[in-house]
Amino acid sequence: MGLEERSLAQTGPRPERPHARADWKQMLGIGIVASILGVVAGLLIDWFPIAASNEAKPIDTLWDVLIIASVPVFVGVCVVVLFSVIKFRMRDGEEELDGPPIHGNTRLEVIWTAIPAILLVGLCTYAFIVLEDVEKAQANTMEVRVVGEQFAWTFFYPNPDGSGEEIAATRGELYLPVNQPIKFNLQAKDVLHDFWVPAFRMKKDAVPGMTVSYRVTPNRIGRYPIVCAELCGLGHATMRATAVVVSREDFDAWLEEQANPPEPTPAAGGGGGSGAAADGKQLFTANCASCHTLSDAGANGTTGPNLDETLPGQDAAAIRTSIAEPSVEIVDGYTNIMPNDYEQRLGAEGVDALAEYLAEVTKEG
Repeated sequence: MGLEERSLAQTGPRPERPHARADWKQMLGIGIVASILGVVAGLLIDWFPIAASNEAKPIDTLWDVLIIASVPVFVGVCVVVLFSVIKFRMRDGEEELDGPPIHGNTRLEVIWTAIPAILLVGLCTYAFIVLEDVEKAQANTMEVRVVGEQFAWTFFYPNPDGSGEEIAATRGELYLPVNQPIKFNLQAKDVLHDFWVPAFRMKKDAVPGMTVSYRVTPNRIGRYPIVCAELCGLGHATMRATAVVVSREDFDAWLEEQANPPEPTPAAGGGGGSGAAADGKQLFTANCASCHTLSDAGANGTTGPNLDETLPGQDAAAIRTSIAEPSVEIVDGYTNIMPNDYEQRLGAEGVDALAEYLAEVTKEG
């Protein structure tokens, strides 16, 4: 007999600490009540913005199922931990006392391994079924190409003449017809971006060098924010646009107008006038209003400088340089996050029209 065994035989087992055995019924009851309260709270919280696509409902239902499945797991772990801290904590004077002698419970270990495994397999299977359902190809689908770059979204639409060509791009606003299946083909010019319309629920990364697609069917007329959900640089927070869902008739008229824009008329003054000034104002609204403040255009952006304050006294040539080469002169207090390819996007005439408009509406006196 070894020294340790002889010592134990002589002295006997050390006494147990009081309150050292679990009242599992009490712990189970607390866990059930807390789980029910947690599930109810999780289902009552309005997690998402208004739903505006056919895909939103099954995705919201999937979220509710995940809440119902995950809250009891989280609550159960917390209850066991907190119950153990409170019930089994060492009191003063119990430093030399032991806990109860225990041995592994094979049945319990099998149960707490099997239940999470079954739960995970079931949730993954259900999520896969939902994903397959919402991404199912549909007839009469319209394809829209979405190009992300630091820090803007550009949208390309199919020409309504059926030629298969794309019409001129739009920025700032994405126009979509209601109840029309849409396939977004996502591309990126520089780094990873993520095209997300929260009201549609769907989102995917736009990856440089490849085209990534997903499908939605907008079902509610309105205006919905578009954001980038992938950290893409200093101007990530400014990479926003608006999805404008309109009736079929309004969309067809808008698309026809984009495909066949009216011939420009001679300039007839600044502000909201016609001709170059009107074209410049339209270009500003589509490309610049989300970042800059300009009273004439009703723009209240704060990411970039307030143009009502910084442009007075500058002529069209100087403003043109700021648009085409934004890093040449940067306003104090700002970091340049403005894309440097506006001349490629808008063309020389577009940049000229935008510069002339800005010079006209911000001229002094």
